[in-house]
Amino acid sequence: RGTAGYIAPEVFSTNFGGVSHKSDVYSYGMVVLEMTGARNREKFENSGSNNSSTYFPDWIYKDFERGDIMRIFGDQITEEEGNIAKKMVLVGLWCIQTNPSHRPT
Repeated sequence: RGTAGYIAPEVFSTNFGGVSHKSDVYSYGMVVLEMTGARNREKFENSGSNNSSTYFPDWIYKDFERGDIMRIFGDQITEEEGNIAKKMVLVGLWCIQTNPSHRPT
């Protein structure tokens, strides 16, 4: 049970380890990323293409890795809000790591 996209990989496959409290950490990370508004932006940007295979965490991680995280938020936010949003994205990405032992407690 659960909402697709918020369920930790280990729930579906034992290759990632067993289900534990770290599965909830994964779900929390996805909620944090959604709170930043990044998911809505991703849906908007991909709505014109037929690329339904874009995996949200990969999409946001690539922008973060390139230092282009502000592209997600556009110019609607202040610099201070941008700094807060960047921290939220970092926490969210930390929580959704594939390996449960790498997630925070």
